[in-house]
Amino acid sequence: MMPNILQSLLTFFVLFNTKNLIALSLTSPQDISALKAFKASIKPGSIQPWSCLASWDFIADPCALPLRTHFICGITCSPDSTRVIQLTLDPAGYSGQLTPLISQLTSLIILDLADNYFFGPIPSSISSLISLQTLTLRSNSFSGPVPNSITNLKSLESLDLSHNSLSGYLPKTMNSMSSLRRLDLSYNKLTGSLPKLPYNLLELALKANSLSGPLSKSSFDSLTQIEVVELSENSLTGTLESWFFLLPALQQVDLANNSLTRIEISKPANSDLVAVDLGFNKIVGNAPLHFADYPLLSSLSLRYNRLRGTIPLEFSRKKSLRRLFLDGNFLIGKPPPAFFAEDTSVSGSIGDNCLQACPVSSQLCMPSQKPSSICKQAYGGKPRS
Repeated sequence: MMPNILQSLLTFFVLFNTKNLIALSLTSPQDISALKAFKASIKPGSIQPWSCLASWDFIADPCALPLRTHFICGITCSPDSTRVIQLTLDPAGYSGQLTPLISQLTSLIILDLADNYFFGPIPSSISSLISLQTLTLRSNSFSGPVPNSITNLKSLESLDLSHNSLSGYLPKTMNSMSSLRRLDLSYNKLTGSLPKLPYNLLELALKANSLSGPLSKSSFDSLTQIEVVELSENSLTGTLESWFFLLPALQQVDLANNSLTRIEISKPANSDLVAVDLGFNKIVGNAPLHFADYPLLSSLSLRYNRLRGTIPLEFSRKKSLRRLFLDGNFLIGKPPPAFFAEDTSVSGSIGDNCLQACPVSSQLCMPSQKPSSICKQAYGGKPRS
């Protein structure tokens, strides 16, 4: 009889303590404190009943298992359930400021608050997140400068602050972010020129800001891996020099809608360049012949600039070229006949120029050419063929 009672008591003791082990606090107190401060900084009215933040009930431990009714989403914990390593909010329309106490989550690898209504400054204390690899604050209403302290995030690989209201200059020490591979600060109100960029960068996107001045070679010094450069819709000026298109890994370039005035192109030794958009600038001179020497170039736009002279025959002989936009310039002469052959693979437009004998039946010749009076005025007389 006695052994059975002892066995029952032992079983009860084990079960009782197993249940209580689950209920024991596992998460670091500083992480719990930071999560509480984070939720407290969100306007209660913006926390929908079905959202991730609504499940953050601190009567339970954030990293305890099973997560059935508490902390059902939004955070990921370390394998030993002691630290929060990921904070990824759902796009549920949360509104509030990002608390400086976010800095206590020092084991965070990913912080993603995209597609919400966060406002106010990005706290400089974010530099304490020394393990952070991905920081995504895209599509919110953050304002003020990009904090200089953000350049202390030496493990950061991806930084996306696009579609906010950030202003001021870019941090001068951005090149110290040695792990950064992807940088997207598009659709903000940033001003000034580009600083020296991180040398391991693969993708650079700063579209739709107010950046000014020429593109400096020093900004791109040692960027041997950069593949994508998107700087359209800014106020960049001056000459785009030949070094730019000789960046060894460059594949896609979008510099449309700026105020560039000249472009220098050299023959490449080898190049992976596939697409170039320089439309809607103020580029003068002849159509850049050496673009035809880029072996993989498939898409080229120089539309609505101030180009003169004839369309290089080399453009029509280039087998890789699929899309060509030269419309809205002051090009003269007859377009290359190969553009209108039955086997042509080129689409786009050479319309709105001063060309002769551009077949009206060809979509490539749309829209129609400029009136002769405008062409004569542009050339100080009759354009030469």
